[in-house]
Amino acid sequence: MTPDVLPIILPLVWGAILALAVFLYVLLGGYDLGLGVLFPLAPTHQDRDAMMNSVAPFWDGNETWLVLGGGGLLAAFPLAYSVMLPALYLPIILMLIGLILRGVAFEFRFKSERYRWTWDLAFAAGSILAALMQGLIIGAFVQGFNVVNNRYAGGAFDWLTPFAVVTALAVLAGYVLLSAGWLIMKGDEALRDWAYGIARYALIAVAVFILIFSIWTPLLHPEIAKRWFTPANMVMLSPVPLATAAAIGALWLSLKRRMRYAPFLLAAAIFLLCYTGLAVSLFPYIIPPSITLWQAAAAPESQLFMLYGAIPILPVILGYTAYSYYVFWDATEHEGYH
Repeated sequence: MTPDVLPIILPLVWGAILALAVFLYVLLGGYDLGLGVLFPLAPTHQDRDAMMNSVAPFWDGNETWLVLGGGGLLAAFPLAYSVMLPALYLPIILMLIGLILRGVAFEFRFKSERYRWTWDLAFAAGSILAALMQGLIIGAFVQGFNVVNNRYAGGAFDWLTPFAVVTALAVLAGYVLLSAGWLIMKGDEALRDWAYGIARYALIAVAVFILIFSIWTPLLHPEIAKRWFTPANMVMLSPVPLATAAAIGALWLSLKRRMRYAPFLLAAAIFLLCYTGLAVSLFPYIIPPSITLWQAAAAPESQLFMLYGAIPILPVILGYTAYSYYVFWDATEHEGYH
């Protein structure tokens, strides 16, 4: 690879790495946070124990992808980091508070008898807060930031808009759908029956939100509307919305037929398709609607140096994540968390 090509290729490579990290966190952390959202609605105390046991071996490992995404953004795209952090300071802090609260509740809940209800409440509140803040961050990111001379020029509450609020509710509904699919795979018969009902309502909500954003997002940026609705592009990009509609229909059918593993896999597919649609809409901007991957990138020498470390580390992280699910998959159905 010649030096002239590195400034073009390396930002794309690091963009793909960060996109993978964000997606895996949204997927793996999503069903985890969704369980916390559903926690107060669980039919019995024993069901809450089973819900927490089902994610006990995995929940802290899921945060690896969040750390990788944030650290990678700072190292590979420092300009984007310097814009996004002040723009989203408050929701990021609130998200971290929610994650800390649920993490502490996770550890203390099984060690407390008298005040277990307090930790149940903390676990649910932290999960809901973190999920909503993640949705607000995504909504604010899609909406774009006010940037002047490569600096954030907006106010402390510019992220709090109707679009971002609706996005927060959509993400919350999506996480509930993922967690319901998880419980259908991992729960006993009674818990699965309850999760099937939750999944149906969550799927209806998710389908409505997808329709809303399919209309609303192109209205935010003329470039997005042009990209999706130019006749040539409509043909080329049509597999994404068509596949999304097919996945929604297949998921509804799988719930009706009470399948065991298909609901979670199809819910994950819906997340992937929506994520793909978002990437198609925003590429190549890392700070919509003005800063591209190449404009925000660190020096090629810095990105190349970090890539030497990322290439061996990524397979290791993926490998131990997959291995942990393989090892503890059956154990979580029968053993408590201690």
